[in-house]
Amino acid sequence: MMQADPLSPPAIRQDVFDPVREPALFSGVRGRRCLAFLIDVALVSVVFILASAAVFLLGIVTLGLAWYAFAFLWPAVAIAYTAFTLGGPNSATPGMQLCGLTMRLWYGARIYPLLAAVHLMLFWMSVSLLTPFVLLVALFNDRKRLLHDLLLGVVVVDAEALQRLHPEL
Repeated sequence: MMQADPLSPPAIRQDVFDPVREPALFSGVRGRRCLAFLIDVALVSVVFILASAAVFLLGIVTLGLAWYAFAFLWPAVAIAYTAFTLGGPNSATPGMQLCGLTMRLWYGARIYPLLAAVHLMLFWMSVSLLTPFVLLVALFNDRKRLLHDLLLGVVVVDAEALQRLHPEL
């Protein structure tokens, strides 16, 4: 009997995350996703304040040279926070974990750090250009996905229901 090649990509399943067959995956996702966003903004703000204090003190030591880091500190903190949490082993930010959510690729695979960072940047660009239309998209699709979720092929689902219905993922 041949074993599967460990370097080959996983088999793509077309039936994962079907909202008709598995409505529990999408139950209450919109509201919890909004709450998770607010929690994550608060956490990023705390990290930003700590990083700002460190840059300020470093600026004193470097005679102001380090203060140039303030120009890109907020986006850098937000991108790092998202890449290392959403792109981590839980495929969820701390806010999403508190709200019982996880993000997966459309076929069930976990999110990786680069995709998490791109997801964040695409979210802010789309919200800046298309507000409120980017958020209205979630009202009209069965998987409650936002515009940037559709573009990147990701789905936010209930983490407990996912573990119960698809323990292999």
